[in-house]
Amino acid sequence: MRDKQIASSRIQKLGLALAGFSHCIHAERVQIVGQSEILYLRQLDGLQRVKALQNLDLDKISCILITKNLEPPPELKSVAEEKNLPVLRTVCVSSRTINLVSNYLSEALAPQITQHGVLIGMYGIGVLVLGKSGIGKSECALDLIARGHRLISDDQIILKKIGDRLIGSSPELTREHLEIRGLGIINIRDLFGVSAIGKPKPVELVIEVVKWANNVEIERLGFDRHEEEIFDLKITKFVLPVSAGRNLSTLIETAVRIHLLRDSGFDAAKNLIEKHSAMLVSGQS
Repeated sequence: MRDKQIASSRIQKLGLALAGFSHCIHAERVQIVGQSEILYLRQLDGLQRVKALQNLDLDKISCILITKNLEPPPELKSVAEEKNLPVLRTVCVSSRTINLVSNYLSEALAPQITQHGVLIGMYGIGVLVLGKSGIGKSECALDLIARGHRLISDDQIILKKIGDRLIGSSPELTREHLEIRGLGIINIRDLFGVSAIGKPKPVELVIEVVKWANNVEIERLGFDRHEEEIFDLKITKFVLPVSAGRNLSTLIETAVRIHLLRDSGFDAAKNLIEKHSAMLVSGQS
């Protein structure tokens, strides 16, 4: 007998299947048995209950979850033991159970990757800072934390696609830690307090830090829009060149503010061009 597994975050109720429509059962989902299903089984006699349960495509069912702490009929227990089918029970009503289980499974079964970089919570959004090793991402994160922003993860970032959002979090082992060359591994909570540590957040902005070179083309006016595609989600992206004398943390803070302003409908570059065009039309020099 193959192992039972849950492969979908969607939940199904067994009502129609118990009434004879067993083809409606979707494989590898949690099957809910609530008060209506229990009442239906209780109105049947013992043989009818056994037949209704045996007509289910039990090999497709991962487990049965009974709500409202209802007592399952003895025939259900017997069939479940025979087929090695897990039967669980909760005190929650069906609607709340479906909501809680769906939310949990959406996160637990979400596709994920591990990304090298730094994830900072800034102005309510997750900002993913990318760049080659040694370019100064962690030092910049330390400066941003000193300015009041929050560290979510350094070095290894777990990215999960949940619905249409990309959620970034930290591995348990490295949570709250930052590696700084010359200082080693430091604990941000110990140095700056609990307010310096951020919870998992949706990643809404990517900032790629690159080394300034003569052959690297960098957008100067702000018209070009860059995007980073992770899974099938496109995240707004800024490319910031690094050179001596440039304050990277100030540039990242400014980039985040620009992103938030654009989201609210204000674009400085676009407004400047519109003013310039209006001047040309009016004949002003």
